[in-house]
Amino acid sequence: MTSQRTSAKENQLAQALKSKNKNSQIPKSGRWLLFWLGMSGIAMVSATAGALLAVSLTGTPLQQAELSPQEEAVFDGDRIAGSGLRFSELTRPVNILVMGMSVLPSDINDPPPELQNLGYEPQVNSFDGLADVMILIKFDPATKKIAMLSIPRDTRTEVIGYGVKKLNAANIDGGPALTAKSVSNLLNDVAIDRYIRINVLGVGKLIDALGGVTVHVPKDLRYQDDSQHLYINLKAGKQHLDGDQALQLLRFRHDELGDIGRVQRQQMLIRALIDQTLNPTTVAQLPKILNVVRDNIDTNLTIEELLALAGFGVRTNRANMHMFMLPGRFSQQNEYVASYWLPDRTGISRMMSQHFGVESTRELRSVTSRSLRVYIQDSTGSDRTQLYPLIKTLEEFGYRKIQVSQPWNEPLQVTNIIAQQGDGENAELIRNALGFGEVRVESTGIIDSDVTIQLGQDWLQQKHLFEATY
Repeated sequence: MTSQRTSAKENQLAQALKSKNKNSQIPKSGRWLLFWLGMSGIAMVSATAGALLAVSLTGTPLQQAELSPQEEAVFDGDRIAGSGLRFSELTRPVNILVMGMSVLPSDINDPPPELQNLGYEPQVNSFDGLADVMILIKFDPATKKIAMLSIPRDTRTEVIGYGVKKLNAANIDGGPALTAKSVSNLLNDVAIDRYIRINVLGVGKLIDALGGVTVHVPKDLRYQDDSQHLYINLKAGKQHLDGDQALQLLRFRHDELGDIGRVQRQQMLIRALIDQTLNPTTVAQLPKILNVVRDNIDTNLTIEELLALAGFGVRTNRANMHMFMLPGRFSQQNEYVASYWLPDRTGISRMMSQHFGVESTRELRSVTSRSLRVYIQDSTGSDRTQLYPLIKTLEEFGYRKIQVSQPWNEPLQVTNIIAQQGDGENAELIRNALGFGEVRVESTGIIDSDVTIQLGQDWLQQKHLFEATY
């Protein structure tokens, strides 16, 4: 009886996947919606162009670092945008290395006198310290996707010419060029076209210029460091954060997940900013935003290239904005003197092959339903035993490594099916097997999972169908 039920469900899943791939007719109302979105995108790009060009004519260059010819050669200087009327369009895939700098006077040589003898270490508007945040972003006009790979600051890897150490030190050792070389070496020699360094002071001002950001703080966050005048005090729950509060969320890392938890909260904030700011109402704020960025940014992108990236971001569907985290694990206490994030070479090869177009030299085994690690987090307050029909359904589809984790404390209307390791295809298979939920390609789930299912209210609406099966 069970095998017949399994066969029937597998047939249903196969039919669902086939129907998904068929060309569907767009109703007239949908065509008008697409037309409106297209016109909105054109208006936003035009306004962005005006703002960017106005800034470019009156301001100073965006690149503050002086790179030697050898350092400049690390980056692909070929043109990335069109010309003439197509100046706002990307003409090829582009990889941008974004670095967030949290710099203290002790990180730099000869700090100015006004920063000395204060009794504490203030944040400095400089780019010479450790890179607290590193994200490799791929803008791909061919697939119409944006891929964002977060690299933990404590990643243990070779910093070219300086030995094996934490990757965030590469900026102190050799600036953006050495960081780019070391990141490329870590990521199977992926090409890096441009870089952006933004100071933590600028991030707070940028979020203020955007009018703040509404985000769900996953838990109470409290930390105090008098030596830096760093005071973090955020309550759990959905709330609107100003720039200072957003920085508290971004900088907190004093829990069991350390910097990995901080990477997850960074992705939550990025997702919230994407949902909030890529709309026509943001255009009016662009001149103010750009002026804030100019004082706190160092990049070898030109104004025109920034325009092309902004235009591409406006036109990219939110579902095609994917976020990942470098595959790896925490080091054990007896492995090294310092704590590290140890890269998973096979996982990196799979991720770079799937999402960054880098051919793998390793033999990559396909991930099957039997080997997929699935974790379930409930946000509805259901009793743990009420999840049994859901688990049995997943088992009938061949999933064997299923665990129920701690509940998710954000009330969800729609279930999140999170592709934790970037495997959107297997997450989509689970969504089709369940018949509800929304796939998110990001790393905000359980770090040991391949797919994390965060159950929402749509699960409660479907629960009786699962219970009737057993």
